[in-house]
Amino acid sequence: MADKTKRPLPLLTSETEFFWTSGSDGVLRIQECQSCSSLIHPPQPVCRYCRGRELAPRDVSGYATLIGFTLNERFSLPGMPAPYVVAQVALEEDSRIRLTTNAVECDPAELELGMRMEVVFENQEDVWYPLFRPAADQGEQPAAAPHDEIEPQDIGLHVRSRATSEKFEDKVALTGIGMSEIGRRLMVSPMSLTITACERAIADAGLTIDDIDGISSYPGPGNVGGFGEGTGVMGVEAALGIRPSWYNGGMETFGPGGSVIAAMMAVASGMATHVLCFRTLWESTHNELMKQGKVSPPGGGGRTNSWMMPFGGISAAHTLAQNAQRHFHRYGTTRETLGWIALNQRKNAALNPTAIYRDPMTMDDYLSARTITTPFGLFDCDVPCDGSVAVIVSAKDAAKDLAKPPIYVEAVGTQIMERIEWDQSTLTHEPQVLGPAAHMWTRTSLHPSDIDVAELYDGFTFNCLSWIEALGFCEIGEAKDFLDGGKNISIGGEVALNTHGGQLSHGRTHGMGLVHEAITQLRGEGGERQVPGAATAVVSSGGLTPGGVMLLRSAP
Repeated sequence: MADKTKRPLPLLTSETEFFWTSGSDGVLRIQECQSCSSLIHPPQPVCRYCRGRELAPRDVSGYATLIGFTLNERFSLPGMPAPYVVAQVALEEDSRIRLTTNAVECDPAELELGMRMEVVFENQEDVWYPLFRPAADQGEQPAAAPHDEIEPQDIGLHVRSRATSEKFEDKVALTGIGMSEIGRRLMVSPMSLTITACERAIADAGLTIDDIDGISSYPGPGNVGGFGEGTGVMGVEAALGIRPSWYNGGMETFGPGGSVIAAMMAVASGMATHVLCFRTLWESTHNELMKQGKVSPPGGGGRTNSWMMPFGGISAAHTLAQNAQRHFHRYGTTRETLGWIALNQRKNAALNPTAIYRDPMTMDDYLSARTITTPFGLFDCDVPCDGSVAVIVSAKDAAKDLAKPPIYVEAVGTQIMERIEWDQSTLTHEPQVLGPAAHMWTRTSLHPSDIDVAELYDGFTFNCLSWIEALGFCEIGEAKDFLDGGKNISIGGEVALNTHGGQLSHGRTHGMGLVHEAITQLRGEGGERQVPGAATAVVSSGGLTPGGVMLLRSAP
């Protein structure tokens, strides 16, 4: 048995109880399909491989290969203080089966990818947590490298191409943008921020509130995801007195900017003419109010249905750090590679008066910053903030006579290729970027070399690297050379990246700030940071959510 730690307790259901209690007799068990003998994890009522429904627990050896780990130095849970190692292992019986766990009874500095690991159970109440330690018998042959169901370089072979020559994208335009003040601990209500952004977007388009007949938002009201949003579609409808003929709000969409893509489809189908889309963050003030005891923290202290939280995997950083580590291992990427992204965003933020962090930053500053969870340091992480961003999606034929030149939509990409579960998905990239990117390119005759501006999701530097490779600005695995020195991604380089400072320096606006900046650039309104002659822009959203990507242009 491992030494006990006070961990979050998983929720035991009829489907999961066998897994969380299997260690009571020292045996690890995984669900197996009785029809095709495939192992399935997390447990499901159907086999994803043969669609069989006869499933039952199977004893497995408890041996696995270490396929990822990160030394968490920033995040702590009650009874589970940092530092600790969050790890992923692939079972020897089937490397497609991956478990998030903790690497225990070892020096983290001695861990290496490919090590053979063995299960050791830790008991707490009615749960036996499967932890893993380096096996005494490492074997004579190195472990087989784990693989994805679809390898990154083969994603394009599995895209579902559009079945018709008529595209909904050709029927819509982006006609208005608005942004509230962006800042740290503004101590302003989220509804106030939202209304400011919405009113500015409506005015920017030359419309009135009465012209708006659709509302679309992400992710919905309340403290979804711990970001303290506080408002959704119904709140805005009530505050502004809009009576929409179509509305949409929720988290299971095409990334944080998915509200815009959903609005495009509504407009193209005739359900609305002018749709108000918005995203509000209140994270910085929310965190401050939690410290003051004026709002309650997310969660109720009960059991969790997460497969990662019982092992302290409580942040997207823990998943992405391991994906970054595997990218380093397979392709030779380095921390300096990620550093060029952070430095580029900071350099651009210095030209943007609305950015939160504008002070100069050097590679030494980046590399010497405190560790969050290896290999991520402080400047690999975006900036929590308060703020709201709004965008108006209009019918193309209704956009011609509005206040600003309309921005047109060339193509979008939304297809899911990789598995959705964070620790079962793509090994070497952020999940849900490869599929949407490949899908987008099937809907246009343009190519990566035709793109002037790339506003790519950068909740962490590695998100951004993943999108750069997925979209074909360089080949899979070649980001190290493409990003070296930062020239290719600078204003004036091959493709200008995150020209407003990105989420790493401008502030975490969850993708909608990227849409706002893409439109700003295509209008030629970027001021000191304007990309000369910008006519095409690609903008992505999604940071371990299902992702989406849009290709925009300034001319019809």
